[in-house]
Order: sequence, then structure tokens, then C-alpha cells
Amino acid sequence: MSAAEPRPAAPARSATATAIGWTLTIGLNVVAPVLTFGALSDRGWSDFAALLASGVWPVLDTVVHLVWHRKMDEFAVVTLFFLALTAVVSLAGTHSARALLVKDSAVTGLFGVLCLATLLAPKPLMFYFGRRFSTDGTAESHAWWNGLWQFEGFRTVMRRMTIVWGVAYLVEAAARVGLSYTLSVEAMLVANPVLIYGTLGLLVLWTIRTAKRGRAEGAARAEAAGRAAEAGA
Repeated sequence: MSAAEPRPAAPARSATATAIGWTLTIGLNVVAPVLTFGALSDRGWSDFAALLASGVWPVLDTVVHLVWHRKMDEFAVVTLFFLALTAVVSLAGTHSARALLVKDSAVTGLFGVLCLATLLAPKPLMFYFGRRFSTDGTAESHAWWNGLWQFEGFRTVMRRMTIVWGVAYLVEAAARVGLSYTLSVEAMLVANPVLIYGTLGLLVLWTIRTAKRGRAEGAARAEAAGRAAEAGA
């Protein structure tokens, strides 16, 4: 199949499976950690202990995914690696809320480095992240996503996304490290999630728009190639 041919349509997705997947991902990675930190802080836990305990929920999200799909994909490997790295970094050195905030920033910076490093691999990191969130986990949807790699436009978009995510997280990490040393811990506890989820939200919105534009450009190229072929026939 040539790059000028239209890309195959995505297979029908299970609406129930997709809804459950997104609910678990958002609930366990965003809502539960915030609620847990607030509840534990109100009970007299130290900021450090509350922050550390809040990190259990993302681990549970990964475990649920592994049990549900009964396989370890690249996304799960990366997630487990960074969860383990976060735990090691958090427990090492000085145990204070400010130190934990700085260490957490360093981990997101490492994620930015990983994004850029995977540009040297056969497929960049955003290819695997895209497959996690653009499919419902079935073999059919995975095969469809993997098949898109043959298209030059798709490969270009995946690499561009990986560059943008990598640079964005390096900037975000640098900003959080700087603010961790200039703001009070109380102020940083407010600024930290704003920076984390604000950066993530902007990147997700940009990614969605970029993906839509890429699909539109691919369709336009395929249509133009079809008209050219008809004119030459």
C-alpha cells in the first residue's frame, strides 16, 4: 500500500470498554491522588507521607490494565519504570516535602529526556502512548494502529508529537524545580498540580488537534492522488 492511499478506518471500538478505560485512567491517576493527599493531610499526615501515599493509585491503574488485558505492552513498561524510579528517588536522601517536590520534578524531566531519546529508536514513545489511548486494547485495534506506521505522514506526526512532549516536559520540570526553591511548600502544593495537569492538558489538546490535522492532510493527499490517477488514465 502506498503512502498516497487512504488509511484504513479504525475498527469499531467497544464503547463500554473505552469508557471504563478512560474512567479508570483519569480516576486513578488524577482524582484519587488529589483526594488522597487532601484526606491524609487533614488527618495530620506529613506532606511527605501524604504525597508518597498518593502515588499508590497510579500503580493500581497499571495493575488493573495488566489484569484486564493480560499482557504487558510498552506503555505499561514505561509506566512501571517511572513509578519504580519515583519510589526510589522519593525514599532516597532527605525526607521532606520540598525535597520530594524537587525529586518529582526531576522524574518528569527524565520523562522528557526519554521522549527525545526514543527518536533514535525504530518507533518513538508517542506511538505507544497513542496506541494505548486510541484503541480499546483488542488485538484488532492494535493491528490497525500498528499498520498506520507504514504511512509517512503518520510517522512524521508521531515523531513531531514526541519532540513536543519531550521539550515541554523538560521545560515543565525546570520550572517546577525553580519554583520549589522560591515558593513556600504550601504555595508549591497548589502550583505543583496546576503545572503538572496544566502542562498535560495543553499537550493533550495540542495532540488531539495535531492528530485531526494529520488525518485531514492524509485524506487530502489521498484524494489528490486519486484525481491525478484518474486524469492520467
